[in-house]
Amino acid sequence: MAELKLMHKGKVRDLYAAGEKYLFIVSSDRISAFDFILPTPVPGKGILLNKISSFWFERTGNIIKNHIVSTDIDEIRRRVTAPAGFDWEYMRGRAMLVHRAKRVDFECVVRGYITGSGWKEYLKQGSVCGLKLPAGLKEAQKLPEPLFTPTTKADQGHDENVTFETMAAALPPGLGRTIKEKSLALYKFAAEHLEKRGILLADTKFEFGLLDGELILIDEALTPDSSRFWDAAKYRTGSSPESYDKQYVRNWLEGSGWDKVSAPPALPEEVVRGTLKKYEEALNKITQAG
Repeated sequence: MAELKLMHKGKVRDLYAAGEKYLFIVSSDRISAFDFILPTPVPGKGILLNKISSFWFERTGNIIKNHIVSTDIDEIRRRVTAPAGFDWEYMRGRAMLVHRAKRVDFECVVRGYITGSGWKEYLKQGSVCGLKLPAGLKEAQKLPEPLFTPTTKADQGHDENVTFETMAAALPPGLGRTIKEKSLALYKFAAEHLEKRGILLADTKFEFGLLDGELILIDEALTPDSSRFWDAAKYRTGSSPESYDKQYVRNWLEGSGWDKVSAPPALPEEVVRGTLKKYEEALNKITQAG
């Protein structure tokens, strides 16, 4: 059996090698914002993220295959070994065994509404990630069609927006087009599912990899960490809508006086509780019967 070996601690996830063919991914309770890992964890957040990703991976397999091997910690323990003192009970509900794929080094963002950095760019240039848009759009307005806006994949620091053409030129022929098509198909499927449950999917990001030459979906899928989920009942154009994601934390940080350069401040207990509640609400709405 393969032994787990820690490879990388990311902003939110811990990545272990499990032999040559598999990885063991752990969703921690860490939370990041503005490219910083915040000093205060959100207890239980990792389990909620794992449940949400697992839900989407299971339901989008007909659109594209994904990297999941197992999310059952008891089954995983039968397949791998771990160093002495490894806390398997902590891993329960927050870890998954996945196929080890060759990562495509672009984050694939799909935007259905104009908000965040896209809105700021639009105000200045009339575009989002270089894509020209009609004049007169309001903040948080639904776009005529979802936009595919890839970025470079940075493990540290800022991701950089790139054009689709730049991404496609950096990849094998045809792969960029397939990634764009799959990203848009995933977004449209999820947006329809969520709208029936009172959530608007403002935007989201996907990551892909190659497994034996086949494109698959990897990392996480349609979680509050990788997406903007808006409460449809309270949605209005002209302002940033109420959300079920870590925008709650971003808003607190924006008002805290933090300069976004020095070490970030600790989160107050009420912000931690409020963030967890947002994630719990997202899970309950996402997974409720349609």
